[in-house]
Amino acid sequence: MLRFAAPTDSVRAPSAAPTSNRGDPPTPAPPPGRRASAGLVLGVVLVGQFMANLDVSIVNVALPVLRTDLRVSDAGLQLVAAGYLISYAVLLITGARLGGILGYRRAFLAGLAAFTLTSAACGFAPRAGSLIGFRFAQGASAALMTPQVMSIIQRTRSGPARNRALGYFAAVIAGGIVVGQAAGGLLVDADLFGSGWRAVFLVNVPVGLLLLIVAPRALPADRGHGGPALDLPGLATLSAAVLLFVLPLVLGHDLGWPAWTFASLGASVVLVGVFVLVQRHVAARGGRPLISPRVLRAPGLPAAGVALLLAPCAWGAFLFTTTLHLQGELELSPLRSGLAFIPCVGAFALVSLSVPRLSGRLRRPAIPVGLSFAAVSYLFLGPTAGGGVPYEVVTALVGLGLGVIPLIISVALEHVPVEDAPDASGLLLTLLQLGQVIGLATVGTLFLALAGDTGATGHAEWGVGWALAALALLAAASAALLVRGPRLNRR
Repeated sequence: MLRFAAPTDSVRAPSAAPTSNRGDPPTPAPPPGRRASAGLVLGVVLVGQFMANLDVSIVNVALPVLRTDLRVSDAGLQLVAAGYLISYAVLLITGARLGGILGYRRAFLAGLAAFTLTSAACGFAPRAGSLIGFRFAQGASAALMTPQVMSIIQRTRSGPARNRALGYFAAVIAGGIVVGQAAGGLLVDADLFGSGWRAVFLVNVPVGLLLLIVAPRALPADRGHGGPALDLPGLATLSAAVLLFVLPLVLGHDLGWPAWTFASLGASVVLVGVFVLVQRHVAARGGRPLISPRVLRAPGLPAAGVALLLAPCAWGAFLFTTTLHLQGELELSPLRSGLAFIPCVGAFALVSLSVPRLSGRLRRPAIPVGLSFAAVSYLFLGPTAGGGVPYEVVTALVGLGLGVIPLIISVALEHVPVEDAPDASGLLLTLLQLGQVIGLATVGTLFLALAGDTGATGHAEWGVGWALAALALLAAASAALLVRGPRLNRR
């Protein structure tokens, strides 16, 4: 049975996703005789979580085929991949708040229905522009559905059963993204009913419909708790800042870097400052800001936040660029390129499932060690870009090093007060998603620029390898501060 070690300090079993508003009534223990029902509840919500995580990466393998079918530009490809992540990341905390206001069951069902509908819309999209729009909508749906998963687990399980459920949840978070790479190749190459790339989106539809039949009968009824109003000014400024940063990086290469792209980047920096002021204003008035200043002061959380921004930044860009190289210069089919990720998937899963079982003294140092190992591995992407076994070994080594990413969240939450755990975990998961967006926008653009019109993806792998190594090393340096922080606090 797969298990993840639960933190044992001030928060014994912090959620890995935002749960509810402060002041919510304590979670009741599940009544006796409901174990079978609780197992069904867990299965339903974890399948929903798995679908949302799968869609982060399953589209990557389909991108080269999609480019040909819809005549998508390089910038369009990046937006298809990043659009989902942008709305998912920015709306994640707001989705959690809506769960507390509306009720977790109702919010999960609404998000699941919207996710199923937008997945179908992506699958039947006639043009690149509509596909990009539907991907943004799909990410927003996932942001409403997934925060409720942990809240429902907390309400239906207690004690050892809850800790086991947390382990399964962590496995879904860790495995969904990497499994998507292999599953995408299988679906595109199978070309079911002539669907081609559309199958990577349409696969969600039958699963979603089945869940919509089962979930209303399985999920426990609950009422919303009201609580503080949504931080709409904070949401608006954060969304604008992210879009103004990402869009010029994605579109600039194709458009020749016009003046507005640099103005947009400058405006995004200004809006970040405005966002900080808005958060302070909301907190001063007794409201609940999108990102609480008190949460940011929690021991180790700033260091963990930086690591969770930079490591997924490299990871997301690696999945995107490696797929384009496998199906570009190496001329692999979608199936073969998807299967080429199996060593990487296996290594990532092996570490992410094993590292949490280490003793307390070893768990923390494992994070910077793993990230440093991944940084060194990235440097070999260029020398082995000719493909074959050497290249697959390098991708496996990358997965081996980055398998510590899920552990960062667990370690960071160990010293967060119980009442702040939902907001802290929501912030960390938001940074994790934003990191992937930034990686796609920056390193993805670098890759496409180095490959040029000739499609020299092997040449691009050299520069990309160095860029990814630098990001991983910076993440390792931040994680080293995370390791030291709690020790300093205990003196």
